[in-house]
Amino acid sequence: MARYGKKASEKVEKSMREFKKGELKSGKSGKTVKSRKQAIAIGLSQARKAGGKVPKKSTGKSTKKR
Repeated sequence: MARYGKKASEKVEKSMREFKKGELKSGKSGKTVKSRKQAIAIGLSQARKAGGKVPKKSTGKSTKKR
């Protein structure tokens, strides 16, 4: 089963293209994005807003089941 939907991959692909050109800006501050991980996170966030199939945000804590 696919983890991400088509809309998510399109949004991430678009944000990565902008990142590589140096045109991708972060949200509120409008600064240029310099991190690859941040570019992917922006793409996934846009896909969530557009209603794409994207898993919930991770909180950074270990989600290992016991």
